[in-house]
Amino acid sequence: MNQRAKIPTYERIAIDLAHRIHDGKFKEGEKIYGRSTLASEYKVSPETVRRAIKILEDVEIVRSTVGSGIVISSRENAFKYISLFTSLESMKDLEKNMYFLMEERSRLDEQLNETIRKIIDYSTKLRHTQPLTPMEFEVKADCSHVGKTLSDVMFWQNTGGTVIGIKRGGELTLSPGPYALILEGDVLLVIGNQIAYERVRNFMND
Repeated sequence: MNQRAKIPTYERIAIDLAHRIHDGKFKEGEKIYGRSTLASEYKVSPETVRRAIKILEDVEIVRSTVGSGIVISSRENAFKYISLFTSLESMKDLEKNMYFLMEERSRLDEQLNETIRKIIDYSTKLRHTQPLTPMEFEVKADCSHVGKTLSDVMFWQNTGGTVIGIKRGGELTLSPGPYALILEGDVLLVIGNQIAYERVRNFMND
């Protein structure tokens, strides 16, 4: 299950202070607690509070000087920061969800490829006995479909067979998809019933 991106503690303190400023709990020109007091309130180290205050200084919500403490300088900037932070958090969540879906798709693709590998492994034992047994068809130089994609030649529509793999140069590509090119010397691994095999054989000899 997807989870929200984790926010560093100092950023959570900064956004909380911005909310308090925007809500009017701290007024413009008013001094707020010192770092030690804020550290005690948020139950964090003074260094964590310092980093939070630095964020608010960078976006001109507060100003901090030695001897003067922390002074509220802009409620409007607090609102802008809250809005920007919310947008950034939404982007982080979307990015994290994207990576989650990519990983899930990779996992499903691997499962599909593993299933196809098993089908191919069983082919020598089950050849001609079941419709899921792949047959191999070599692409000859005089084949009229060389240089075209499986989609271009409407392979499935014309033969009833499904290409589950392409052997090329000693390598096997599984689930090649409709835009895979048909090249001279390729070996197409096709599944289908006996009628489909005959149609593929005739089709590849066109």
